[in-house]
Amino acid sequence: MAATSLLPKSISPFLTNPPSLPSTHFITATTTKLSFLNPPDQPQCIKRPNLQTVHLKKTNKKNPWIDPFDDGPDPDLVNGSLFVDGKQEEDPRPPDNPDNPYGFLKFPMGYNVEIASLALKVRGDVRRCCCIVSGGVYENLLFFPAIQLIKDRYPGVQVDVVTSPRGKQTYEMNKNVRWADAYDPDDDFPEPKEYTDILGILRGRYYDRVLSTKLAGLGHAAFLFMTTARDRVSYIYPNVNSAGAGLLLSETFTADSNNLSDGGFHMYHEMLDWLGRPFRSVPRHPVPPLKVSISRKIKEVVEAKYTNAGAEKGKFVVIHGIESDSQASMQSRGDTDSLLPIRVWAEIAKGLRDLKPVFVIPHEKERENVEEVVGDDASIVFITTPAQLAGLINDSAGVIATNTAAIQLANARDKPSIGLFCSEEKGRVFVPDAEEKKCTIISSKTGKLIDIDVEAVKNAMQFVNVSLALV
Repeated sequence: MAATSLLPKSISPFLTNPPSLPSTHFITATTTKLSFLNPPDQPQCIKRPNLQTVHLKKTNKKNPWIDPFDDGPDPDLVNGSLFVDGKQEEDPRPPDNPDNPYGFLKFPMGYNVEIASLALKVRGDVRRCCCIVSGGVYENLLFFPAIQLIKDRYPGVQVDVVTSPRGKQTYEMNKNVRWADAYDPDDDFPEPKEYTDILGILRGRYYDRVLSTKLAGLGHAAFLFMTTARDRVSYIYPNVNSAGAGLLLSETFTADSNNLSDGGFHMYHEMLDWLGRPFRSVPRHPVPPLKVSISRKIKEVVEAKYTNAGAEKGKFVVIHGIESDSQASMQSRGDTDSLLPIRVWAEIAKGLRDLKPVFVIPHEKERENVEEVVGDDASIVFITTPAQLAGLINDSAGVIATNTAAIQLANARDKPSIGLFCSEEKGRVFVPDAEEKKCTIISSKTGKLIDIDVEAVKNAMQFVNVSLALV
């Protein structure tokens, strides 16, 4: 009985043996398929792109680690849609409901697409931003213009900060920060429970953007990547320690040196330039000046302190930068030679005529040294937080200080000041445009702050005495 195929007649059976082919046909087919192994004598008409030329044309790339073929924005692209033009609007999501039995209704990004605007994805709106700031009081204080720039560039944004415990105290003077969490990003070997705890906190807040001023290697870049933020922006090392970090970051800035604080007042200029960049119809945002706000409660506490020390409001000069091993000295990491012994300050204070010097000590153990050198009737104020120091400067007639946070706080509160620096270069870097900021720079000629000319400081105080007495 003949075998019957179950397949339709229009389809040839797959399991049937194919007809035998002549050997010449097999050789011809094989030769045709493997012809690429033996290129013909005639050149092919296919034109391949020159990869070297394409590589040389790359400009304004977002991140060369992520997409090597990204040539930057298209100059011929025209954007005029309602969803992509202009700044972002206020957050359209409903407010938190404290009466809800399930807690506050905080919708993560992408979980309420029927409410969130299309521009949140198309235009890249930033509703929640986290800033991881490396350093102490000085470095966090100089980051205030960056926070204000974020608030101006993205209306309605919520800004949070993660920094060291000392740096966290700075944000008593910043009303633009929602939450400030204490975690030292400069700790190379953090406790595992602290590391996972802060990582879980950042993941649970669903940030749109994370900014970091710590020089990132592969380890810190992995930390930023695990926050699951959409945009991960950070400084990276200027050497081989940055290898692999760019693969996990959205935008990178190469630091000028291993110590970012060497840049002085403009230490964050690359990040500020990127944050204020023009975008479609939004023009470039100028960098705002350094400003701080002082609460009424802090003003009352500070007023009680300097009143008990025998000083009157507007009739004293703040002296800051006494040599001490306390962590509350508020030095910059870019200028470690920025403290003077009390004997030098005692000589400088003798140049004040109509105003009373108020010595700020960072630790109570320094009180005996000041009283021994200056006298028992010396006005001494014990202050460790930058907010209280700002309140003291706000009620004073002026400031005489070394390169500590007191100089920057005097500029922020528009108070005349005299800055003592170890070199002229440090003075230009940390206090640019000193005349506009009412700051007189006195620098040492030997490069060491201990060798500063006390007579030059007194001569500068003679000029300041007149201006301070009129305040």
